[in-house]
Amino acid sequence: MSKFDSIRPYNNEEVSDILRELISNKDFIDIYFEANQSKFLQKLPFKHSLARLVLNNKIKKITNIHDYQTIFKNLVESMIDQTCNQINYEGIDNILSDNAYLFISNHRDITLDSTLLNYYLHQNNFKTTVNAVGNNLMNHKWASDLMRLNKSFIIQRDSVSQREIYKSLNLASEFICKSIFNDNQSVWIAQRQGRAKDGMDITDPSVLKMIHLFYRKELTINEFFNKLKIVPVAVSYEFDPNDQSKARERYLLSKGNEYKKTDNEDLQSIINGVRGFKGNISLKIGSPLEVAVNNYDDIASRIDGSIKKLYTDHSRNYAACELLGIDYEKKNFNDEEILKAKIELKKRMEPLIREAHNLLLDQYSNSVL
Repeated sequence: MSKFDSIRPYNNEEVSDILRELISNKDFIDIYFEANQSKFLQKLPFKHSLARLVLNNKIKKITNIHDYQTIFKNLVESMIDQTCNQINYEGIDNILSDNAYLFISNHRDITLDSTLLNYYLHQNNFKTTVNAVGNNLMNHKWASDLMRLNKSFIIQRDSVSQREIYKSLNLASEFICKSIFNDNQSVWIAQRQGRAKDGMDITDPSVLKMIHLFYRKELTINEFFNKLKIVPVAVSYEFDPNDQSKARERYLLSKGNEYKKTDNEDLQSIINGVRGFKGNISLKIGSPLEVAVNNYDDIASRIDGSIKKLYTDHSRNYAACELLGIDYEKKNFNDEEILKAKIELKKRMEPLIREAHNLLLDQYSNSVL
């Protein structure tokens, strides 16, 4: 038994049992059909039995985490082929394959941000990261199982008492430090809790405070983060498959309405992000930051500045500025490309009420501004 058993990724010995448990779960089978867009099969009265036969045959070939990640890699390549025009990767020369780092990225998609980073690392013979995920994504055990099979660990951000929250965050901090300092295992974490739904990539200093929590009495802020080796990462998607749902949520909140997620809302966002067309994608890895200050806010600003420099704007970002009547400095795109992007954006706005149109557009324009 380990103190980290409740949050850590699964190990090789647990893979077979977890997979057998997954394929016996009715809710998982339903999501499996939805993710694969099998509308015909969903109507069959024996669909669960059929799916279990198919999946049972597949999991026989999976006996460890490497096997699971190999299949996951194939799924990622299929997703890239079907939903992207091209992906531009840069920055692998900024890091060393035998070092462990704390990768901190902007957060636009629940799963793809870390997935695309790890695909890039894997393609260049680097070890993949362990990935921080909030327990808000873990309403269903099968969802937690899928992520923990893929080297994710859980940060418990809510609990019944402040004392329990502190214990949970301290445990996550200790796990991050153990991974990097003792296991030479890199860690990925988003710069903030929750996706940026307004296109503003801003690091939350409380994320840095949480990471430092376990070592706060032993190492000063700058000593600690220099030892961890922060590496900023910027990912940008030409098209965000969830831009409409983000705009709807922000509109309701702007009107003072309470916004409560449905049980499967995050899972639906994950499916939309994977299946939806993303156009061109850019992912850039920065150089490890040298931290000279002893202030979480200043470090957060340094990370923000690095991510902004790494971030790649697309024609849709400038088209959104034009539709909002905002002046901008045009880069890399001609009038025809901007016009095409404006037409595409107008189509994305059509299902939304008029008051939510600007809330969709600023998801793209804010990165330019």
